[in-house]
Amino acid sequence: MSFEVADTLDMSTPAAKRASYELLAAQARSLLEGERDWVANLAQFAALVWQSVPELNWAGFYLARGQELVVGPFQGKVACVRIPFARGVCGACARSREIQLVADVHAFPGHIACDSELVLPVVAGGRLVAVFDLDSPRKGRFDAEDARGFAAAVDVLAAGTDWP
Repeated sequence: MSFEVADTLDMSTPAAKRASYELLAAQARSLLEGERDWVANLAQFAALVWQSVPELNWAGFYLARGQELVVGPFQGKVACVRIPFARGVCGACARSREIQLVADVHAFPGHIACDSELVLPVVAGGRLVAVFDLDSPRKGRFDAEDARGFAAAVDVLAAGTDWP
């Protein structure tokens, strides 16, 4: 690793968020350089996000397995092991392959847990391989700038990883 991870990225303004997400994508690129193993890269990526992004209580992956998601490398609270594509915010992301930005999951039909959630599809070779799930205990924690920033970082991960 040729850099020091930022202790906490600055999310105080839209401009600060943009700069922080540019730094996060650059750090992900550097962190994954020379390593293409999917388990190692998912574990490192989850740790990078957990260490540097404020107000999270979960950051990690659910792996696509048939019509369900199975918990993968993550940081945070103990998690659901399996989530059917038909259930919750992660399932909606897996079904649609679209970013799910939910300010209050209690208002989301079939929600599972947490207060605010951002879930991004991880697509490689045209197929869904995982979803990257971020949970926060604060309602409204995530916005469109977070979605754009994490999408760029997830793209770095997807391109820099050999998937099973």
